[in-house]
Amino acid sequence: MLRFALATVRHRKAGFAGAFVALFCAAALICGCGTLLATGIAGEVRPERYAAAPLLVAGDQNVHVVQDKGKGRTKVKAKPIADRAWVPAALAERIRALPSVRAVATEVTFPVLLPGGPTSGSWGHGWESAPLAGLTLAAGRAPSAPDEVVLDAATAARTHGSPGATLRARTASGTLALHVVGVTAQGFAAQAAVFFTPDQARQLAGHDGLVSAIGVFPAAPSAGSDVQALINASPAVPAVVVRTGADRGAAEFPDASTARARLISMGAVLAGTSLIVALLVVVGTFGLSIQQRQREIAVLRAVAATGRQVRRMIGGEALTVGLAAGTLGAVAGLPVGGWLHDRFVALDVIPSNIAVVRSPFPVLAAAGATVLAGWAAARISARRATAIRPVEALGEAGPRPPRLSWPRALCGALTAAGALVLTLLLTVLHSDAASTPVCFVAVLLWCTALALLGPLAAGGATAVLGLPLRLSPVGGYLAAHNLRTAAHRLASVVTPLTLLTAMACTILFSQSTLAHAAGDQLARGDRADFVVGPRVPSDAVAAVAAVPGVRTVTRVLHTQVRDGLTERSVQAVTPERLSDTLDLGVTAGDLGGLTDGTAAAAAGLGYRVGERIRLTLADGTPAELTVVALYARGLGFGDLTLAHDLVAAHVDVPLDDEVLVRGAGVTRSALAAALRTDPGIGVLDRAAAQAAQNTAGAEIGYVTLGLITAFVSIAVLNTLAMSITDRRQEFAALHLVGATRRQVRRMLGWETATAVVIATAFGLAIAFAVLVTYADGITRGTDALALPLRRLALVMAGTAALAAVGTWLPARAALRAQPRR
Repeated sequence: MLRFALATVRHRKAGFAGAFVALFCAAALICGCGTLLATGIAGEVRPERYAAAPLLVAGDQNVHVVQDKGKGRTKVKAKPIADRAWVPAALAERIRALPSVRAVATEVTFPVLLPGGPTSGSWGHGWESAPLAGLTLAAGRAPSAPDEVVLDAATAARTHGSPGATLRARTASGTLALHVVGVTAQGFAAQAAVFFTPDQARQLAGHDGLVSAIGVFPAAPSAGSDVQALINASPAVPAVVVRTGADRGAAEFPDASTARARLISMGAVLAGTSLIVALLVVVGTFGLSIQQRQREIAVLRAVAATGRQVRRMIGGEALTVGLAAGTLGAVAGLPVGGWLHDRFVALDVIPSNIAVVRSPFPVLAAAGATVLAGWAAARISARRATAIRPVEALGEAGPRPPRLSWPRALCGALTAAGALVLTLLLTVLHSDAASTPVCFVAVLLWCTALALLGPLAAGGATAVLGLPLRLSPVGGYLAAHNLRTAAHRLASVVTPLTLLTAMACTILFSQSTLAHAAGDQLARGDRADFVVGPRVPSDAVAAVAAVPGVRTVTRVLHTQVRDGLTERSVQAVTPERLSDTLDLGVTAGDLGGLTDGTAAAAAGLGYRVGERIRLTLADGTPAELTVVALYARGLGFGDLTLAHDLVAAHVDVPLDDEVLVRGAGVTRSALAAALRTDPGIGVLDRAAAQAAQNTAGAEIGYVTLGLITAFVSIAVLNTLAMSITDRRQEFAALHLVGATRRQVRRMLGWETATAVVIATAFGLAIAFAVLVTYADGITRGTDALALPLRRLALVMAGTAALAAVGTWLPARAALRAQPRR
């Protein structure tokens, strides 16, 4: 039958064009998302400051947990920590004493923000670490006084910091006047580097007896094993690792490990979602294609072709089209993956120094998945058409009312039941990280159930909508008749439109619901008169506290910690008079007990008052704390609230994200005057600060929405084009009995309008059913679904416009061949 399949494809190019487009786009989408996944797994971060050191001794950037797998089996799992792990400075002297080591260079790292420089990735170091990058001076000299610095070439050009210039730099301890005495010959692409004297650098870093990393220059090939043996023989030394090659970049850029884990998560979620969406679209496309060939299949059955032979022929056709479309689409997916990588870099989701990995594995996986999906879709779609007896074949080839086989109906019912279970499960999931994947899977299951039960659902909807359609004497009457007798064709159009509406509403309104709930909690819990920030040093906090009328100053620092392997968002605050500036909605315990040895936790995360919890702080330091309070406003203020001094000593950037100010008679101008020495710090009122926070985190959802919307939109246009182009004979017959082009266009307009109404109703019903339970779970019933009417109108108008364009263009081409009347 393969010979017949190739002949069919060759002589029915137009008929298979729609399937080719669907499979091509599916392969490109899956490969693009798979490229993100491959980048997260195999992406390397090339070292810059450590590029000249063959060996690097640095802290372990992971937290390790031993998990019991049962039956005496265990498994060690690791997750990255948020910031840089430090190592004992004394270890450098012990490594230097090894005979196989020629030299050792240590480094400390701390934030230094320069005017005109980057707001992140700007670090200070001691000049002693210059050999780690092989730096040489292009101008000036090395620093010799506490206020003297050397800049790397790129930073000097950006900040106009030539030798002799004076710059005001913001550090954790305060704003300093620094004199530039030298510029290096080399520059760094992914960071700004400011070099101090070694003593000044260690003082500003604030980690007594610790260094960020130790660079080792070997005198013999055995240096690496000797250093590792020394570390293994020193049980008192914290967890450190010896890094070589590209692995040194993970120590230089500690956020790279977290970003890679984020890429793996996002890539897997996007690839899985894309695969399910692609399956829905491809199955619908092949179903429509085979439906259009009913008469051809009926003739084959009538001339003694068996059902198995016809299915083999259709499967061969699908393999032929799938191999061509899947291969080309998978290759085209590589630039899609690059575009996604660039978008996430632009949104600061991942650092720019994680280069995209263009591996052959996403291409092969996308091509294989597409070929398999096309073949399975064709075989499944052909089963109904080839299962009838030859004597019934020609009778079955004409239009018929909607009817489903019992296996398809059973699968549809089971899928709907699974979607219902996941929808109800959302009411007991109280964190966004747990709810969002379930939310999307529930929507996709509802859409899958609709695709399986589509002809019945479409038939029932047209039975209701057919009555008003008949008010139009020609176009409406013809449309009602066509919709009633071609429910399968209507269902193939309704399914992608429903998917588009449901996914768009879910992504947009889950973001708005989360932002609204977080903003509401911030508004209710923030009692401050003003917010000062961002990146506030200690001397600026003291200047704000000295303003007349200021009663309470609360320093706020945000980071992440690990509870076991679970990442928790942390708000670190100064506990003194905390109730003056913050109301976290305490439900149990007392925030007055917040100290360096205690913690407060958001309700619903499984913590109890009085419980001892073991956390891993941002730099890998373990901490055992007692929970003294539970609070309700975790969306607005984080999973955990810890003491500021405890957290600030263990983060890479101990500059305060914001400072909350409360007092009588305090004015914005007075606070601004106190901060005039540092123009990079601003004063906001509460509304402005909350508005800035509410916009964070939505960009990823918009990128996802754009990707899925583009694919589904192409599928909608493709399906409509296939549906209308195949009806040329029907249009010719209508012309012969007296119908004008205008009447036929009206008929198609009514059909499309009906499909849009049905799809919008189904899509909104699916989205709202899922989002209502999502909102109930994420806000614990305190806030309702946030539904911006403008966005809803935009989604509905966009869906209608897409369907209108998808109808008008192929209809114009199909009617052009008919003579005018």
